[in-house]
Amino acid sequence: MHHLLRGGTPVTPTELAPRFFVAVAVILIFCKIVAWLLGKVGQPPVVSEMLAGVLLGPSLLGLLLPGVQAALFPPALYPVLYVVGQVGLVLFMFQAGYAFTAHRVTRLAGTAGAVSLAGVTVPLLLGVLLVVAAGDAVDIRPAGVSIGVSAVFVGVALAITAFPMLARIITERGLAGTRFGSLSLASGAIDDMVAWILLAVVLAFASGAVLPAVVTVGGAILFGLAAWLFGRRVAAAVLRLAEPARMIGMVGLLFLVAFYTDEIGLYAVFGAFVVGAVMPHGVAADRIVETLTPVASALFLPLFFTFSGLRTEFGLLGDPAVLLFALACVTVAIAGKFGACWGAARLRGEPQDVALRVGALMNARGLMQLIALNVGLEAGIVNASLFTVLVLVALVTTLMTTPMLSWLDRRRPVAVPDPVLVG
Repeated sequence: MHHLLRGGTPVTPTELAPRFFVAVAVILIFCKIVAWLLGKVGQPPVVSEMLAGVLLGPSLLGLLLPGVQAALFPPALYPVLYVVGQVGLVLFMFQAGYAFTAHRVTRLAGTAGAVSLAGVTVPLLLGVLLVVAAGDAVDIRPAGVSIGVSAVFVGVALAITAFPMLARIITERGLAGTRFGSLSLASGAIDDMVAWILLAVVLAFASGAVLPAVVTVGGAILFGLAAWLFGRRVAAAVLRLAEPARMIGMVGLLFLVAFYTDEIGLYAVFGAFVVGAVMPHGVAADRIVETLTPVASALFLPLFFTFSGLRTEFGLLGDPAVLLFALACVTVAIAGKFGACWGAARLRGEPQDVALRVGALMNARGLMQLIALNVGLEAGIVNASLFTVLVLVALVTTLMTTPMLSWLDRRRPVAVPDPVLVG
């Protein structure tokens, strides 16, 4: 313990535990401070936590006070933050899957499908073209990763929409009854589902070996069939249990599915999302989600943001080639998502006011892109430069969402919400 107090690197669990407690306290307090500051300009808490995580990493704290940053977050602490952050992600994606099935899209299917198709296809193609055009001029590929895999991964990352955050913004701003709010929810849900499937395919083929790809594809098919045929029945059976067996049973089911999808190469977040999506809606299910979500949001997710921030080095943008590529990525991301969704909505006959707001909401990447980046980093297809570039994209596109909506409210106010969902 004296060794620890003198600033040495913790090497045993006994030495690491105090560092973990201090790190968690610092993370939570700092996230609250940033959330309070950004809340004054209308930014939701998830945006503040994203930014706080980056500021606690080498990009700011490590730059100004490297000794403090190293003492607070020694490398030995990274695996602990990762594991605890994964618990938060599993709980969060479980809630996201549950929210996904809460929004009916049938009467918006035509327009939502068109907006989602454009919002996935255009940024994906632009991302692929950007990476191919950059070639080897920018160091964004780990050794042994083909340019094709990197190009498709960047395209998929740019195609992602932060559906849970989008839903949160719409709810907090009282937009759920508006035409553009309902259309954005429907489009964002479809968009994210397609993007996650594409990401799973990329990860399967990025392994470079036949067996892992077969295991992933075969395991995914088996998982999909099991979820389709038995998922709702199993979840319903768990919900019929009395408390506390109901909560324990649901968490146990959630973690077992997360383990399975992680083992086959789909990663835990996919399994957690599906468990939430197949769970029948009702009072018992609502109570489980309402119990688990605050724990995930208040305690575990900030640790994931900090873990991501510790691996984000904005100092890498000092390389002119990387900086130019980052600026191009941000431009392509905004033009591809905002522009494509706006254009698709207009082509489907939506008014300008609706189309602009749909584009603004769909443009946010937020937490979902950070999850994809960490998955890509763990899979070895993303290096530090590309990770930093795409974190910048996530921050810029997420930070601009609320100010853009406020600007549109001032310039093009919506007089009467349209609750009639035809499309």
